[in-house]
Amino acid sequence: MLSDSGAGASLDATFTRYFQDIGKGRDSSGGHYRRNSKRELERFTDWAAGERGPDEWMGIVPDDADRDPTFDDLSESVFREYARHLASDRGLKQNTVQTYYAYLSAWCGWCVTEGYLDTHFAQRASATAPLPEDDGRRPGDQQAWTSDQRHAITKHVDDTAYEASERLSEVSGNDPDAKARARYDALRAARDRALVYLVSYTAIRIGELVRDGSDPRRRGVRWEDVSLNDGSIDVYRKKQSWDSASLPDPVIEPLRLYKQRLDPPSDQWAVFPTFHFATVSGCVQEELANRGLDEQEISTLRDKSDYDIFLALSKNIRLPSITTDGARGALKRITEDSDVDVEHTKHEYLAPHGGRRGMGEVLVRAFGYTVAARYLDNSEEMVRKRYSHIEAGELGDAAAEAIEDIDG
Repeated sequence: MLSDSGAGASLDATFTRYFQDIGKGRDSSGGHYRRNSKRELERFTDWAAGERGPDEWMGIVPDDADRDPTFDDLSESVFREYARHLASDRGLKQNTVQTYYAYLSAWCGWCVTEGYLDTHFAQRASATAPLPEDDGRRPGDQQAWTSDQRHAITKHVDDTAYEASERLSEVSGNDPDAKARARYDALRAARDRALVYLVSYTAIRIGELVRDGSDPRRRGVRWEDVSLNDGSIDVYRKKQSWDSASLPDPVIEPLRLYKQRLDPPSDQWAVFPTFHFATVSGCVQEELANRGLDEQEISTLRDKSDYDIFLALSKNIRLPSITTDGARGALKRITEDSDVDVEHTKHEYLAPHGGRRGMGEVLVRAFGYTVAARYLDNSEEMVRKRYSHIEAGELGDAAAEAIEDIDG
């Protein structure tokens, strides 16, 4: 049985605690899922109050009541009406409707757990009936970065790298700890920028750029594999052989500046070495011990360096590349730190394969399937299958023009 205070509480009174529970940290700011969830829940409360929807929509509060919506006003029919609003009134795409309703349903389930509701109304069959069905076959089910997303994420890493570089230049040499921290931040920002640009514009598979722990042949690209002057990079392809891939102009400068910041002691260094503290520390200590240093000598060197990665660079201790999971983790962090909107049923961040697929769409639209297939290192048949929605849309446009010409 619900308490009077729980059932009679306003809907938005629960938001702060809900966002704390679903997010990282103790406040309701940050976190991409939290931001999207907050936005959609606020839209739902506006709709419930009659401030969204068609002109005749008055909200869910009784006409004779002058108050905000409360949990007493919620019912199965309310969620059904909102599902209908998402599916029809706002003109949203099918997968977006599903995503937005999922935010609401997750909050509804939390409210049941916390005692604000005694029934998970959002999951009732009649409530979800107006939602579009997901048959799993729509191309939109596979994430593809849009032009807006690509521009937003690259602008974010541009700004972050610039700001980190500025902070480094402003730190006084009299504060070695602050200098080391600023140097580390600038290096990581430069690495993030180069990674995002490669994923955004090259369409290279993430497993071809970084280390795959399940395949020793995929050890991650090294600087010896990169030719900035020629605009090419050698990668171990999915077809089990080495091949050259193109580095388009937008990628060259981020890679060049990152290499300057990293200043690898040899071209055999991984382009994207791990920054995981425990892994770097273990590699450094093991290699120094192999070189004959005792524990005290190793400890002294590490104390002088502040960060083990700088010691690795100064002593040419090659670090392994980040893994595919590490690269995905970096993109999750970067997406959460940015203001990029991601509305997808399966991914709450800009995933690496979405960058490749987004570039594929650009190439198919601009140059056709044959050129796109060569750039994507795939068969033309496979590219036609995966991007068939583009051809269907173009044929639809052509049909519309023909109908207009004939009927007109």
